Amino acid sequence: MKRFVIGIGGVTNGGKTTLAKSLQKHLPNCSVISQDDFFKPESEIDIDENGFLQYDVLEALNMEKMMSAVSCWMENPGSSAGPAALESAQGVPILIIEGFLLFNYKPLDTIWNRSYFLTVPYEECKRRRSTRVYEPPDPPGYFDGHVWPMYLKHRQEMSSITWDIVYLDGTRSEEDLFSQVYEDVKQELEKQNGL
Repeated sequence: MKRFVIGIGGVTNGGKTTLAKSLQKHLPNCSVISQDDFFKPESEIDIDENGFLQYDVLEALNMEKMMSAVSCWMENPGSSAGPAALESAQGVPILIIEGFLLFNYKPLDTIWNRSYFLTVPYEECKRRRSTRVYEPPDPPGYFDGHVWPMYLKHRQEMSSITWDIVYLDGTRSEEDLFSQVYEDVKQELEKQNGL
């Protein structure tokens, strides 16, 4: 059975979840797996020398559990009710996996049909992050002392990736980002189906 897997990665507060949910509403037979759903309990998160909980690293995530969810979907792709926007591709189940460290986790490397990465400049990212409520809350200095440095580190690690990633400007409007990705996915699905 054909399947189509989309990865949406990027910086914290870059718009990954918003984009994934918008696509899910418009793509037939589409499911979403969010990496944020696989954080380990706070008691299992390492603390660095500055006292910051190390949430922005792969070790903070139960990636085995996430891979199990991906494998279950691959074996038996669920369908979600969505509009018949892509009638030519209705039979192809679509999985969107969204998260901040997708492209740094080697076991996922071979599953992507399309990969997108949302970027946001430092100041805008910091501003957006300051408006969100986290549990546990970000302590003073956490963004500059942990979140942003980890983003830069993981982004640098991505330089060795050999497949195509479409980089998206997360400061563009939600509608513009959706339109760009939706049209791209639509074209890729049509190619896959030989239309």
